Amino acid sequence: MKKQQTSLNLLENFLPPHTFEMVAPYFKQHTIHLTLTHERRTVLGDYRNPTRDFPYHQISVNINLNPYSFLITLLHELAHMLTYNHFKNTVSPHGKEWKTQFRHVLFPYVGKKIFPKDIEAALVAYMHNPAASTCSDARLFKALYQYDERKPSHKLVDDLEVGQWFEADGRVFEKLEQLRTRCRCRCLTTKKVYFFQGIIEVKHVRRDWRQIA
Repeated sequence: MKKQQTSLNLLENFLPPHTFEMVAPYFKQHTIHLTLTHERRTVLGDYRNPTRDFPYHQISVNINLNPYSFLITLLHELAHMLTYNHFKNTVSPHGKEWKTQFRHVLFPYVGKKIFPKDIEAALVAYMHNPAASTCSDARLFKALYQYDERKPSHKLVDDLEVGQWFEADGRVFEKLEQLRTRCRCRCLTTKKVYFFQGIIEVKHVRRDWRQIA
């Protein structure tokens, strides 16, 4: 995926209001090359430590994220940078050292009316034991998802009612049962039962057999 190095002045366009001034000092105190990239299915952001060939910190963030997701992802990667500065490569990427740094960089943004109430409540709970990705925390992921730009027909499997149909991978499924983190669903053409993670985005379709002909 092509990446383009980002001017620090442009960073403000992707952040929630009044947060650029809080983020900018990291870039003034450290040599960081920030790049924005189009959507990557497996990661929201990435950090690479300095090497002999690239003697600077490298951070990339997906450009399609909403401002709140963008800020959290950027802080996630900055926490990796701070962890590397303190411990180099002697600790686990998302171990207790990184968790401590992430809480440290995230805390100044809490209680400042930067995040909507639903995101902040989920974020505070998430801070107790932050995971490798916000996608790993269903409550935070769902709260952030509400502020994404998306087609009205697209929903999370968790948000569908039992009995509703949805399209995924070119096939139509019926939601049969809501479980804790997954949903039991049946493919309407093969009648096979599959389990979908509740935070998977799918296209909601009408109960109309012509759509699966």
